[in-house]
Amino acid sequence: MLPHTVTIEVYLGDAAYGPTYAAPVTARAYVEDEIKTVRNAQGEEVVSGTKVWLFPTQDCPPESRLTTSSGRIQSVITSGLFVFPGTPSHREVRLT
Repeated sequence: MLPHTVTIEVYLGDAAYGPTYAAPVTARAYVEDEIKTVRNAQGEEVVSGTKVWLFPTQDCPPESRLTTSSGRIQSVITSGLFVFPGTPSHREVRLT
């Protein structure tokens, strides 16, 4: 049920010349355009334009870069793990 492919560059932190990211990894995903107001890590309300579902083991913390199969490069606002015993678990990621 994950028909799309995304490329994830995990946010590692800030360096002298700006943010640094890990090497890009390709992951299977389900990508859906959906406009929704969410809270970022600082507690501010921001607008998310895309929702992505990933396997629960996929690392994708806030501020990481994610490139969708359409070529859009977006920043991760939130990343939440949903564990459902006995049913498929997933990671839900909200993008700018």
